[in-house]
Amino acid sequence: MKSYLSSEYVVHRDHERCIRCKVCVNQCTYETHYYDPEDDKVYSRDINCTNCQRCVVFCPTNAITITKNPNAYKENENWTQEAIVSIKKQAETGGVILTGMGCDKPHFTFWDRLVLNASQVTNPSIDPLREPMEIRTYLGSKPDRLELKNSDGDVLLMTELAPQLCLETPIMFSALSYGAVSLNVHESLARAATEFGTFFNTGEGGLDPRLYKYGDHTIVQVASGRFGVHPQYLDVGAAIEIKIGQGAKPGIGGHLPGEKVTEDISQTRMIPIGTDALSPAPQHDIYSIEDLRQLIYALKEATDYSKPISVKIAAVHNVAAIASGMVRAGADIIALDGVRGATGAAPRVIRDNVGIPIEFAIASVDQRLREEGIRNRASIVAAGGFRSSADVVKAIALGADAVYIATAALVAIGCTVCQKCYIGKCPWGIATTDPWISKRINPKIASKRLVNLLQAWSSEIKEMMGGMGINAIESLRGNRLHLRGVGLTEAECRILGVKMAGE
Repeated sequence: MKSYLSSEYVVHRDHERCIRCKVCVNQCTYETHYYDPEDDKVYSRDINCTNCQRCVVFCPTNAITITKNPNAYKENENWTQEAIVSIKKQAETGGVILTGMGCDKPHFTFWDRLVLNASQVTNPSIDPLREPMEIRTYLGSKPDRLELKNSDGDVLLMTELAPQLCLETPIMFSALSYGAVSLNVHESLARAATEFGTFFNTGEGGLDPRLYKYGDHTIVQVASGRFGVHPQYLDVGAAIEIKIGQGAKPGIGGHLPGEKVTEDISQTRMIPIGTDALSPAPQHDIYSIEDLRQLIYALKEATDYSKPISVKIAAVHNVAAIASGMVRAGADIIALDGVRGATGAAPRVIRDNVGIPIEFAIASVDQRLREEGIRNRASIVAAGGFRSSADVVKAIALGADAVYIATAALVAIGCTVCQKCYIGKCPWGIATTDPWISKRINPKIASKRLVNLLQAWSSEIKEMMGGMGINAIESLRGNRLHLRGVGLTEAECRILGVKMAGE
């Protein structure tokens, strides 16, 4: 069958600059470039190009430029280029259209319509270079009150505290499963989390034993497929996260194709080599809040109540009521993943149309828990498309205790968000299990880049807090008076709990 689709991108090569070194041929895992010995020239198959920019970056003579294909269908506000191309693809394949990373629709981003307050005259700002700024964050259940005792001039804490995670910055690395990303990526995240004093999440693929040494800074995940879940795995983590859903595909399960299940991954996930790893949509022992309570209890019993239990859900319409039930079921941390949350592979129709923005989820959950008097019983961790330190500060002001980042972390180590993760041939060595391609990520270099990112964002968080006249992040958490809306509707402001700019 002849394809009616044209290439999305066009590769331009300056043959006068090209020295036929074949770097682009070797670097492109999609076989876009090829060398013709008869012509002694390198050519490109435009239809294969994903615009990952790998060839552009590594070309020693800057001979390659990639542009979007100027050929386009007639402009139509309803029948967009994306809609027409999707129909043509499905007419040719009969399959579900898959995509990687998070939702790229502009109407789901509200961070850019929120602005922060600053101190002027009556409330002096604070210079973070000269004054101490406290951004250390503790995640876990907090008591209703503290009982103190004075003993020979020393104040002793008599209240027994629940297990806590101590973060030196309110930023953690979100769930990226082994198999969806390479072992080198997992190691890079683990090393960076350990060095900076935060945590990385294993995702639902288990943890390779070679990374157990980073267990004190690891959150181990228990998902519907139970891949890689065993007593030693639960014991090695600093916290356990029960995954109910994720922002990129609420209500559906996961799928790691069999061709990505190598020997190492099969051992870690405890499945045969080359078999598909299918995660059912529900956890089949959880059909109610009472069922969730039983699993939380079982995990706490299995680990001697030594670590906090997190429960991760996708941000959906009744997220506040669900979160309330989760807290009452014993969850110490509530992880909310918004509609912009990324993934290695998801049906595009699900990714772009199911779930709600994380901004609304944070505000509604924080408000509901406060109204019910149980906000102290669980921390809120937000995920789903955080791009900058400003997004983080706004999330905390809305009510989050900390945030998860994943796409930003991958971008820091090379990802260009070409959205072809599901193919498994990531040219940057990230979303792949191919041993040769995976070597493109050097954990020592990648972890340094991740530490630099955390350092930069943490410095900016302190700068913004100083400008707001705040020296401790606890004073910012849930303080929506420090936020104002720009271009928001009255209903949006009401749900977010913020006033319009100028009020």
